[in-house]
Amino acid sequence: MLKTKKVLAAIIAATMVATVFTGCGSSSTGDSGTGTGTETGNDTKVEKVTLNTVSMFGGTDPNAEVYQEINKEFMAANENITIEDNSQSSDEEWKAKVATDFASGNEPDVIQFFTDATANAIVATDKLMAVEDIKKEYPDYAKDTLPAALDAVTNTDGIQRAIPTTGYWEGLFCNKDLFDQYNIELPTDWASLETAIKTFKENGIIPFAVSLNNVPHYFVEYLMLYSAGEESYTSVPEIAPAEWTKGLETFKTLRDMGAFPEDTDTVDEAYVIELFNNKQAAMILDGSWRTGGVTDQENTVVISFPGVENQKAQEGAMVGGISSGFYITKKAWEDPAKREAAVKFVEAHTGKEGVTKYWIAGGSVGQAAVAVEPVDGMSALAVNALEYSSSAKSISAPTDSRIDPEAYKYIIANVVKISTGAVSAEDVLNEALKLSAERAN
Repeated sequence: MLKTKKVLAAIIAATMVATVFTGCGSSSTGDSGTGTGTETGNDTKVEKVTLNTVSMFGGTDPNAEVYQEINKEFMAANENITIEDNSQSSDEEWKAKVATDFASGNEPDVIQFFTDATANAIVATDKLMAVEDIKKEYPDYAKDTLPAALDAVTNTDGIQRAIPTTGYWEGLFCNKDLFDQYNIELPTDWASLETAIKTFKENGIIPFAVSLNNVPHYFVEYLMLYSAGEESYTSVPEIAPAEWTKGLETFKTLRDMGAFPEDTDTVDEAYVIELFNNKQAAMILDGSWRTGGVTDQENTVVISFPGVENQKAQEGAMVGGISSGFYITKKAWEDPAKREAAVKFVEAHTGKEGVTKYWIAGGSVGQAAVAVEPVDGMSALAVNALEYSSSAKSISAPTDSRIDPEAYKYIIANVVKISTGAVSAEDVLNEALKLSAERAN
């Protein structure tokens, strides 16, 4: 039976290759909603395919425009393929929806998603194709992807399923003109950070643009990394280390200093990004993807996280990596009409041309999964960011790459309470580690 399916798939795939560029015919039959159907005319026959796709290139992500551009170019070049896309920003609600869709049999044909522990829930459904199996039929699949980049997106069970586009780093973006206006040095340690926060607060400038309610993730990572040091930060302990607790307790210290917006508990990420772009806030802790979305490319710089009091991480320690990529689901692979279309779709986004577009959209400063060429006319911020990312003393993946997504979500959901002193950071961490251990067994 399996052999028969393979023969049938090969015949249909060959038919698609021979006819995909011949143009549309004058009539159509079949239900395009199922991903199948035909168009005939002028003695040609083209298999019609509808691909259901999902990505986290949504919202304010600079990659969203590139993603949609590649999709349009792809459909123009493959007139028999229609893409039905449902991309959104990768907040906790969206991650939960993806997990629910896979568990209920409603998974898409292709999905761009995380590859670390965040993906464990969908990996466990056994509904994703392994790269090794795809390459048996399509040996040139992921041919442009650098081996190190492919290794970086190996799932936690040791199997490679996703093809990456670009990697990332996280850093502190600063409105340098505001620092100059108030004669403040860019912070390089805890003492100079305290001075900057105090001075900006006195002059009506929000020190940090951040939503503790919506996206406090970057502060969670850097506060823990610098408090604990690289070795402890990247471990998965059974109970909360004192250094982890100290890191999260710094939320309250910063809040008490007036470092955050007054409405930090209720605003969303889009709002605080505008605060920074409009010069109402001096600093924003974010990722390399934010580079292209910064309004003032000439007066903005990105620097290392200044640190915390009595830190254990070395100066210049960075959070970053490659932790997402495009997956093909078994639903698409086992549908002869969709298999080759899904492969072509992934190749359009992850080949050299596609990845270069994503890399440029990110300010030409992120980590590309393919070999890219330097770009002329880079902005002052892009040049600065490239220098910053190249100077990292160490690079550590974020916490959610190591513990269960639900456990990490529990930490994020309690950041506001930790910052107000309503709950204990130690209790939150212990509960999260306990939850992670339980879900791993």
